[in-house]
Amino acid sequence: MLNSVIDQFRLQVQSINDVENSHSSTVYKCTLLSGENIFLKIPYTKLKWQRELQAYEILKGRVAIPKMLDYWSGDEECPGAFLLSELKGKQLTTEVAPTVAFQVGVLQATMHTVQPPDGKVLTGIQNEFSHWSNFIENQFYSFAEDVRLVLDENLYTKAIEKFENMKHQLPPYDGPSFIHMDFRPANIITDGNKVSGMIDFESVRFGSTEIDFIKLYRDFLRFNPTLYQAFQEGYKSIRPLIDLEAVLPFYSFTDAFNSIGWSKRRGIEKNALFLEENLARLKNFVM
Repeated sequence: MLNSVIDQFRLQVQSINDVENSHSSTVYKCTLLSGENIFLKIPYTKLKWQRELQAYEILKGRVAIPKMLDYWSGDEECPGAFLLSELKGKQLTTEVAPTVAFQVGVLQATMHTVQPPDGKVLTGIQNEFSHWSNFIENQFYSFAEDVRLVLDENLYTKAIEKFENMKHQLPPYDGPSFIHMDFRPANIITDGNKVSGMIDFESVRFGSTEIDFIKLYRDFLRFNPTLYQAFQEGYKSIRPLIDLEAVLPFYSFTDAFNSIGWSKRRGIEKNALFLEENLARLKNFVM
């Protein structure tokens, strides 16, 4: 498949390397004979390909993202592929200055100002906002089928009860906004003290902004109050920020639960560490 994609884009490649930490696509970093670095991205499904394509069309010129150099709609063996420019830098870490956290807030808030385009039918990116509570519930109970096979019966029952109790306590939803659904450090690229942009749009929707803070909080914001404060200031410089303390408990709990289900689907042995981390998180929330 990789050779077919390279042929399709007529690339003269010097070297190819797998990109790790990509869970919904196969991604390769390619150095061309010219010395330029580009990325080849092959989503796992046609729907993910459609979402990615429409995300690039919607976000172009509005939010810092890679440049889509070319795309291919695929064939019977390949669901489609993208040829993308390189964002200079590396994945976001907690070892950054508050000015970087401020820029991350600006980046996310800018994305959240993007609303569903008027008069355009979207074939890949669904607008879930009008039925957001049903979307969250369907997502939770879809993963519950897998989670049941991992948890003991008592913990599973308590988790279901907690979800049913907490979902009624959420504040009014914030949107409809363009939401990334996987806004985490691995998908945010920084170059020194500058945020270069964000990547990976296979899971995007239009919906409520509250879900987009959870993975960023889990993997970045919660470790340093100074960075957390700087992030909030950056976000609020673009648009109002919801009361995070009112939504973080619920969405952090559902993230732990859903991540257990995701680990079961993708293979327990391969995702053992991630599974154990989320089992510990879930037990803290439930017990």
